Amino acid sequence: MSITLTEAAAQRVRQYMIDQGGGIGMRLGVRKMGCSGWAYTVDVAAAASAEDQVFEQDGVKVVVDARTLPLVDGTEIDFVRQGLNRNFVFRNPNVAGECGCGESFSVERAAI
Repeated sequence: MSITLTEAAAQRVRQYMIDQGGGIGMRLGVRKMGCSGWAYTVDVAAAASAEDQVFEQDGVKVVVDARTLPLVDGTEIDFVRQGLNRNFVFRNPNVAGECGCGESFSVERAAI
């Protein structure tokens, strides 16, 4: 199982942790939302619990809880700038469909 970061995403997480005054890394999660079912959540991880899986790349940790991991396993996280917009982009091989607005996604039943 793995989660990877592009260099742009790793730089953004590093800077965000400095701006927020700490944390051990980025917490990646999902929540039920939207017309397709799931939406990504990103926050600073203050700590990791026994139920968390921690991935580290280029000195940046990504923390994912055990329930979320099957939905995001294999995801590459990028950080892109388009005009005034700056966003994390998730390239998730488990995604079976996305809503028209791009805010939520669905997965194959086997991933849940």
